Amino acid sequence: MEKTIEQITKPEMKDILRVQSAVLKSLHDFMWTENMVQLMPVMLSPFTDPLAHPVHDSSLEYEGQRLELTKSMILHKQLSLMREDLKGIYIVSPNIRLEVGETGKSGRHLIEFSQVDIELKDASSADFMEFMEKLYSHMVGFVVSTCPDSLERLGRDIKVPSSRFKVLESSALEAEYGPDWEHKVSMKESQPFWVVDHYREFYDKEDPESGKHINYDMVYPEGFGEGLSGAERETDYDVILRKMHERKTDPASYAAYLEIAKRGILKPTAGGGFGVERIVRYLTGKKKISQVCLFPRVPGEKIAV
Repeated sequence: MEKTIEQITKPEMKDILRVQSAVLKSLHDFMWTENMVQLMPVMLSPFTDPLAHPVHDSSLEYEGQRLELTKSMILHKQLSLMREDLKGIYIVSPNIRLEVGETGKSGRHLIEFSQVDIELKDASSADFMEFMEKLYSHMVGFVVSTCPDSLERLGRDIKVPSSRFKVLESSALEAEYGPDWEHKVSMKESQPFWVVDHYREFYDKEDPESGKHINYDMVYPEGFGEGLSGAERETDYDVILRKMHERKTDPASYAAYLEIAKRGILKPTAGGGFGVERIVRYLTGKKKISQVCLFPRVPGEKIAV
C-alpha cells in the first residue's frame, strides 16, 4: 500500500498527467479537422485480436456465451468501415492483455492500457503512415507549445520532426543486428522511424506476388521501442481462412467475422494502434511505463488497488 500512495502522490505525476492530457486533446482536435469519427470502445466480444505472442486467457462465461475481454479493436475497426459514409474512424480503447509475468521486466508492457486505434478506408500503407506522421507531429507540437514547464521539470527536450520518417525493412535489420534489432536501432535514432514487413496475424495484408506483409511498426527513438503497429487489411475470405490455418488460429472463434468476409462486403482499409501510456512514457522520458500511470498494472506484479 505504501508503494501505491507514493505513486499517486509523487510530485512529478502532475506534469506527466498534464502531458498525457495534452496528447489526448491534440489527438481529438486533429481527428476533428480530418473529418474522422470517434467510436466508443468495445470491451466484450465473441472475438478479439489473437495477438502474435502468448498471453493468459481473459475470456469469461456470460449467459451461455464465451466472451473475450478486448485485446485490441482491430477487427471491429475493419467492420465499422463497411459503412459507405465513413472515411475513417478512431477509438481511445481500454485494452486488457494478461501478459506473462516475464514481460513485466521490459519496462514497456502493461496488462491494462489505453490504445488509440485508427482505421482509414481505401487507404494504402503509405497513406496511413503519412497520416500518422502528421498526427504525431501535431501531438508533439501541441505538447511542446502548451507544456514547456512540465517538460523542463521532467528534463525532456522533445523536437517536432522536421522530415518524413525513415522506412526500414525488418529482415534487413535482423540480419544486421540480430534478434534484438528493435532496441539497438531505436537507441541509434533521434526521431521515430518505420519498420515494415513483419510476419503477424491473419488480418495483415499479404502481397500475393512478393509474399511480403504489407504492415508496419512505428518505433520511438532513444531505446523506447515500438509505439504503433498497423497494416493494410485482408478482405478476401479464402486468404483470411488460409492464413488462419497457417497461424493455427481457430476459425470457429471468428465465425461472425468470417461470415461477413465470406459475403465479400469487407472494405479495403489500413490502420494502426498506438498506446497512450507508451507515447507519454517517451515524451516524458521515463525508464518504465509504470512511472506514467497513477494505477499501473504491470505483468507479474500484485495489484494493490
